Amino acid sequence: MTTPLQSPEIQAFATGFPITLLHAGVTVVILFAAAAVYVMLTPHKEIALIRDGNTAASVSLAGVMIGLAIPLAVSMKASTTLIEVALWGVAITVVQLLVFRVLDLILHGLPGRIQDGEMAAAAMLVGAKVATALILAAAVSA
Repeated sequence: MTTPLQSPEIQAFATGFPITLLHAGVTVVILFAAAAVYVMLTPHKEIALIRDGNTAASVSLAGVMIGLAIPLAVSMKASTTLIEVALWGVAITVVQLLVFRVLDLILHGLPGRIQDGEMAAAAMLVGAKVATALILAAAVSA
């Protein structure tokens, strides 16, 4: 007779949970590293603006984080090993950062408007970045 701690469900959880935490941990590290790279690439100092109470900068950076997280989440779902999680995560992040940079160039003038606290500019930037994130996520899952 098996005890409840020896049940197949508990055994599967005990085996799978640490792997899940490891995959999630690697993905979160990639997310924060990518956000840090993005902050370094932007023409304005978003963290300083946020500390000064600039809501538009905060909304814009939140959109970047969401825009990075969407394809990272899908790439984690599509991966089966830690190496795949890391490779897809880094590849998706590089592509997304390039797309974000191109968006910033196409929508020129928006960073200055965000620096001035203009919410309309921040909302537009967030929309464009989330839209590209969804397209990239769909491409990864195809």
